[in-house]
Amino acid sequence: MTIFSQSVSPCGKFLAAGNNYGQIAIFSLSAALSSEAKEESKKPVVTFQAHDGPVYSMVSTDRHLLSAGDGEVKAWLWAEILKKGCKEMWRRQPPYRTSLEVPEINALLLVPKENSLILAGGDCQLHTMDLETGAFTRALRGHTDYIHCLALRERSPEVLSGGEDGAVRLWDLRTAKEAQTIEVYKHEECSRPHNGRWIGCLATDSDWMVCGGGPALTLWHLRSSTPTTIFPMRAPQKHVTFYQDLILSAGQGHCINHWQLSGELKAQVPGSSPGLLSLSLNQQPAAPECKVLTAAGNSCRVDVFTNLGYRAFSLSF
Repeated sequence: MTIFSQSVSPCGKFLAAGNNYGQIAIFSLSAALSSEAKEESKKPVVTFQAHDGPVYSMVSTDRHLLSAGDGEVKAWLWAEILKKGCKEMWRRQPPYRTSLEVPEINALLLVPKENSLILAGGDCQLHTMDLETGAFTRALRGHTDYIHCLALRERSPEVLSGGEDGAVRLWDLRTAKEAQTIEVYKHEECSRPHNGRWIGCLATDSDWMVCGGGPALTLWHLRSSTPTTIFPMRAPQKHVTFYQDLILSAGQGHCINHWQLSGELKAQVPGSSPGLLSLSLNQQPAAPECKVLTAAGNSCRVDVFTNLGYRAFSLSF
């Protein structure tokens, strides 16, 4: 089994995990973290068939769990899921170029200020969907190959996308135009031709971006388009996130890497999967007792870290 995606419920007490068989499992974080937790508490409270193929990406709004697979995104009501009534609320398919095209949707991104959802993947475009009406309002074109990842610059209405073509593209949502392109593999200090040019993960924090994949994991200053720190990690990274004054990354190998912004490796914390594809930080203010980091990838286990320094236990799909 491979677990591609995770999403925390709006109340912060539940975690959804999506696998390569199209199933979504819902775990009770509050039960698993309780002092009375039993082995049963680490198993799903409900599992349901969401898609025919893999569940590549998931996000949660204040009411819905949104999941993406091959060619479409579906919505499930959290309140109904938790009552074990997993009925699909709606499904949407972006306007693809031909009716025969069913590209996978690799990434979902919520843009809260405009109440919209951005989808990207195999058709090399970013599609914006109005969550109020369900209508697709724009398509952003520029990538020449699969898009793997998306990130939002919250202060300015800008979205970053990274893909198989080796480019990170920055899009201005006000004008629906590409504002900046960074071809990471063309920078000698980042390039690793033996791994390819693909960008598999990215994250932003104000004027800073971190991205990796085929090229080395690198911290960039966006305004000047300059790489400032190259992180000394040989294995390609599949997920990266800013956390306080650290950068957390994971990919090939079973460890979560904790980096100082200077490039120093502060810690490598082992998990139970041979490779990691997804990290999720539960920072929902409604459930401070469930503030955990969860990691999943090439196994049926979701590792739970109650503090960043060690794995407390694993949930099992």
